[in-house]
Amino acid sequence: MSHAHSSSPAAPHSRAKRLPRDERRRQLLDCALQVFVAKGYYGTSMDEIAEVARVSKPVLYQHFPGKRELFLDLLGTHLDQLQAMLTEALESTDDNKERVTGTVTAFYEFIARKDEAYRLLFASGMDNDEEVELLLTRFFDAVAAAIAEVIAEDTGQPMVAARMLGHGLIGMAVTSARHWISLSERPDMEVSSEITARLAWRGISGFPLEPELPSAGQTA
Repeated sequence: MSHAHSSSPAAPHSRAKRLPRDERRRQLLDCALQVFVAKGYYGTSMDEIAEVARVSKPVLYQHFPGKRELFLDLLGTHLDQLQAMLTEALESTDDNKERVTGTVTAFYEFIARKDEAYRLLFASGMDNDEEVELLLTRFFDAVAAAIAEVIAEDTGQPMVAARMLGHGLIGMAVTSARHWISLSERPDMEVSSEITARLAWRGISGFPLEPELPSAGQTA
């Protein structure tokens, strides 16, 4: 998949000062994000990440064995951040309509972030990498399961059906938010996320607490 950005971040001219290991690691991840967002996975080199971070390549390799490991670490970090946002949305209220709105809004807010970290998930060029696919599948399954628990409790639907609804809500939120961010002239994020949430809620709220019994003349 080609990447929308062709320019790379401007590289500083002087080397960075010594930092504690954890702080240096965070700084390297931040700089790597800039380059991966600008150039995609295959257009990025460890040389360029080191240059943007103002460190030598040996320092970069002290923290990450290679580019792939660095990318996977970065992807996992941002998936964790997004999952925390979604968990907060689900746990912040007992009102299921507000939960749906909060879930949709969390995806919009993540995709709208200035660091464009969403490109790691959807536009890095790593779509066919097995480990990337596994990380994304685990993430979406975990979020869908959390949503499904709420749906099953509220509607009486079996978990297998509730999980399908959970994945449907996620798919709707991601697709609409990615479309929104691609527009040259975008409506307000709050308006767009509210439209999507309203559509999702109309669907989910239509499921009854008890399954409907077959009417006379119908077989189960």
